[in-house]
Amino acid sequence: MAEMDGAITMDRTALSAILRGAVDVIRPVGHYLLEQRVGHSDIETKGLNSLVSHVDKTAEARLVQGLKTVLPEAGFLAEEGTADAPKNARYRWVVDPLDGTTNLIHGLPVFCVSVALVEGDSPIVAVVFDPNRDECFTAVKGGGAHLNGMAMHCSDCNALEHALVATGIPHWDFTKMPEYLQAMTAFAKGTRGLRRMGSAAIDLAYVACGRFDVFFEYSLQPWDIAAGLLLVQESGGMTRDFMGNDEAQALLSGKETFAAASGIYNEALSVIRDAFG
Repeated sequence: MAEMDGAITMDRTALSAILRGAVDVIRPVGHYLLEQRVGHSDIETKGLNSLVSHVDKTAEARLVQGLKTVLPEAGFLAEEGTADAPKNARYRWVVDPLDGTTNLIHGLPVFCVSVALVEGDSPIVAVVFDPNRDECFTAVKGGGAHLNGMAMHCSDCNALEHALVATGIPHWDFTKMPEYLQAMTAFAKGTRGLRRMGSAAIDLAYVACGRFDVFFEYSLQPWDIAAGLLLVQESGGMTRDFMGNDEAQALLSGKETFAAASGIYNEALSVIRDAFG
C-alpha cells in the first residue's frame, strides 16, 4: 500500500493481506450465527418482509469493530445502519452481517456473512462465508476467486437448455412482477430448473463456483450483492443489469442484478431483455 497525492493505492499484495485480515474477522462472526436460536418473538420488522433481529445487529457490530482494525482508512455501508466514512474516504466496507435472516428464523441452513471492500463503486475484495457448510468464497480484484483456498470458476455451460437458474422471488417490491413472471416462465420452460435459495450472496457465490449458471433478481441492496459481483467477475462470469450494461454504480445499487457463466450469457440475457425491456 503506497501513498500517492494523499490517496491510498492498492496493489495485489496489499489486497491479499486485507483479504486475509477480513477472513479472520468474518469467520468467527459466521460461527456466532450458527450458535443462535432466533424465534418469531425476537424479530423486528423494518418494512414489508424486511426483518432484523439482535443477531443481525450483534454480528454487524462485531464485523465493524474487527474490520476497522484491518483497514482503518475505510468507511462502512452496512445493512443494519452502520454508515460512516472518514473525510475523503476512498474505500468502504459494504457489509451484510446476515444474508438470509428469514431462513435463519425458520431454521433453514442457508445464510451467510457477506463483506466487500469497495473502491468508489467497484468491489476490490470479497468474502462470502457460509458457516453451515464451512465454505468461504473469496476474491481480490485481478487475483481470481477461491473457495476454501482452491481456485474456482464459473461453469462451462454453453446452452440455456442445460442451465440451472437461480433467482430471488419478489417479496416486497412488486412493481415489476409481471415482467419477473415472464422471465421466470421462460427460464422454467427453457432450462433444467429454477432455484430460490433466499440469499443473493450465496446465489452469486454459487454462480461463481459453477453450481448455478445464471442468477437474476431486482430491488436488491448494495450489501446483498457487492461481494458476489466480484466473485462472479473473478471467476470468469458476467455481471450486468437487465439491459446488459455493466456501469459500476448501477450494478452496485442492486436495482437490477444479472450474472451468468460466459458461455450462456447472451442466451440468458435475451430472456431477461425480452421480459424487462
